[in-house]
Amino acid sequence: MSIINEALAPCSKCGQQHKVTVYRSINIADNPELKDKVKDGSLFLWECPDCGQVNLAKYETLYHDPIAKLMVWLIPSGEVSETQMQAITMHTKAMGGYTLRRVNDMGSLMEKVLINEANLDDVVLEMCKYVTKLEMVQKIVGQEKKEEFLAATFHFYKSEGENDERILTFMYGLDGQMLGVNVSWNVYQDCAGILERNPQIKPADGFARIDADWLSSVMA
Repeated sequence: MSIINEALAPCSKCGQQHKVTVYRSINIADNPELKDKVKDGSLFLWECPDCGQVNLAKYETLYHDPIAKLMVWLIPSGEVSETQMQAITMHTKAMGGYTLRRVNDMGSLMEKVLINEANLDDVVLEMCKYVTKLEMVQKIVGQEKKEEFLAATFHFYKSEGENDERILTFMYGLDGQMLGVNVSWNVYQDCAGILERNPQIKPADGFARIDADWLSSVMA
């Protein structure tokens, strides 16, 4: 079941404190209407009744989709109780077949849900981002922007088309702008092949962090 509470939060503009709704756990089977709000980020936004400022509510939550067998643990602080994590991990192992992920920000939670909905593998997608960045640095990005570009965070945005005609779109921020890049399906297949040939590149047991930093650490 979803666990919904209230908490006091200060407005980032006027500083006034207000009660905001906090979703400590999100169960899509019980509350399917919350899935779209997670995907577009609106579940974590609140408007200050005093000044109208739209604020981001940062809090820990566990996203659970029993049908897709996906659990994503959003932990903004990055710190987690190992005892609590082990307990939930053991529980999900007993249910079988779950994908368990841990993220530090709302955007990454949104991405994991979108990836799962598109029936894609987030590990393969991280490799796709890595390969795409390297190709873009060589062909498009100038040397003066190289370091900034390589530090940019790529997020999966959408998948369009069917079978071999499928196109994947990543979004990233650069120079204060949100930009997009399309990747063909054969790039995804090639990256899946790279991972098959390198079985050491795999998620850890339990709630694994799968992002650019993780990929760099296992490829070092």
